[in-house]
Amino acid sequence: MGDHKEQPLRVGAAVRRRRRALELTLAVVAERSGLSVPFLSQIENERARPSQSSLEKVADALRTTAVELLAAADPACSVDVVHAESAEPDFGPRMRSLVRGHHQMHAQEFTGDHDAGRELQYRNDQLLYVADGAVDVEAEGRAYRLGRGDTLYLTGGVRHRWRATVADTRVVVVAVAEHIEAVQDRPRP
Repeated sequence: MGDHKEQPLRVGAAVRRRRRALELTLAVVAERSGLSVPFLSQIENERARPSQSSLEKVADALRTTAVELLAAADPACSVDVVHAESAEPDFGPRMRSLVRGHHQMHAQEFTGDHDAGRELQYRNDQLLYVADGAVDVEAEGRAYRLGRGDTLYLTGGVRHRWRATVADTRVVVVAVAEHIEAVQDRPRP
């Protein structure tokens, strides 16, 4: 198929996610923004495209910026293929993104060595999957040895570091994107 083309952004989903993360009703956002509840509902359901001015009013009501809402917007397309790079000799560590754009989830593939001296900490949950080779992981003071096919799940905020212990190790890291607010599950009233 052809190259990935920029798709129009769907800002409504980003508005809804932000409103729900702040636990606000449409009525409260309408009151804060000066826009009507029906119009806000149409924005969230992608039936209306807000002007720049309206988007800024919504962003202010949601304690964010129009730029941040657009950055968190979903592309109109729901399918995007990222093809593997052409096989070229590679003599060092490499990282490539497996998901293009700004989404609720991101995924990266690490090939070769990884800087084990760097301690990592992500705000949101993440999963490490060893596609090939082996890695040693240190998380919260405990050591883990992972081989091909093994996974390690880390909840947000866990400090960790990892290093490849076998040449040509490939690790896939999938995580909830940093711009998404991690909201704890709460019992429904």
